[in-house]
Amino acid sequence: MDESFMLMVSNLLHLHNSLDPSTSLLSSPSPPSSSSSTSSPSSLLSSSPPTPFLFFTLASLLSYLASQKKKPSTKPPSSTSTTTTNPESSTFSVSAFRALSTEHIWSLEAPLRDAQWRSMYGLSYPVFTTVVDKLKPHIVASNLSLPTDYAVGMVLSRLAHGFSAKTLASRYSLEPYLISKITNMVTRLLATELYPEFIKIPVSRRRLIESTQAFEELTSLPNMCGAIDGSPIKVKRGDIGGNMYECRYGYSSVLLQVVADHKKVFWDVCVKAPGGSDDASHLRGSLLYNRLVSGDVVWDKVINVRGHHVRPYIVGDWCYPLLSFLMTPFSPDGSGTPAQNLFDGMLMKGRSVVVDSIALLKGRWKILQDLNVDLTHAPQTIVACCVLHNLCQIAREPEPETWKDPDEGGAPARGLENEKSFHYFGDSLRQALADDLHQRLSSR
Repeated sequence: MDESFMLMVSNLLHLHNSLDPSTSLLSSPSPPSSSSSTSSPSSLLSSSPPTPFLFFTLASLLSYLASQKKKPSTKPPSSTSTTTTNPESSTFSVSAFRALSTEHIWSLEAPLRDAQWRSMYGLSYPVFTTVVDKLKPHIVASNLSLPTDYAVGMVLSRLAHGFSAKTLASRYSLEPYLISKITNMVTRLLATELYPEFIKIPVSRRRLIESTQAFEELTSLPNMCGAIDGSPIKVKRGDIGGNMYECRYGYSSVLLQVVADHKKVFWDVCVKAPGGSDDASHLRGSLLYNRLVSGDVVWDKVINVRGHHVRPYIVGDWCYPLLSFLMTPFSPDGSGTPAQNLFDGMLMKGRSVVVDSIALLKGRWKILQDLNVDLTHAPQTIVACCVLHNLCQIAREPEPETWKDPDEGGAPARGLENEKSFHYFGDSLRQALADDLHQRLSSR
């Protein structure tokens, strides 16, 4: 019985006994005497029967019980903790998610609210709602039994923390196969429906001017519009056979290729090669390469450097071929002329943007550090993380701790027969850029 109720009853008993010591509320009533019927009204005040106090006690009890129904229960569901709840029963339930996202979330200050959301889903609440709003029509059309925001939140928590389907199944009280199915659906939608909106080749003059000016401020090289690099994404060894997926670091992987701008925003993503492939082969098999070689992508911003018409170009390390639209270093070991070595240093400074972008991508979406999805769904999962990365960069989300791969090496890429003209013009442009850079910096 509740201690406060027992205390109330005890106080009532003491109160009665102090008023009328000869009568006890707990004792049997004494038989009526002949004098009781002739008592005066004044005698009732000095020696009252127990009935009024019993009535008062019962009234107090009813009032107490009524007040207890109105009070919310503060007792925690677990007997071993007073501050945490059972994750399997409430923390990850739909109702708990709804309460967090609709009521509790708006009672917090925006910085605290968004920090809490990032810790769970990798992005702030406004960006989360943007993703949900854009995916909702497609998810609703799939007749998924779960609410859209709950399904998206569940997948984002997996991408942000690298949870396996089995881990999420135990937390959300769902079957692992259903977790995998929902993950595949959401990542496929991100990689297809949202990709064209958030990953675009910069062709507008405004965007080209913004990118080239920012890279020139960083490197002193004109008309640079992006940096390219590849990175292996570790996959489960049991899914594959042979050595074609083994990367230079010794684990099974698929190869990610990205081109990033000065804001660490990807404007091209490709996942088409096993981890054992080299960067040059992956580039040549990509849609970006085919579009640039065929002239499908037209960059109108042209400048004149020592009599050469220089269109916007991207930069990469020596593992990529030298082409008219792709500048690479003269030498990987600094054995060139002073002008060439200066150019190489500035080029690699510009290339560091894409290295930092990939490190940020893997730090923000930890599932890419050790991909725990089926190999057939690996490319769409990787691309989905790149789309989410761009959303975060565009929204200027805080950058978390990054994940950097070991320093890479590799032999310089060799040109192909059908690339001779691109290599010839690229070599002339590179030398002109190096000489112009050396002259400008030497004269300061």
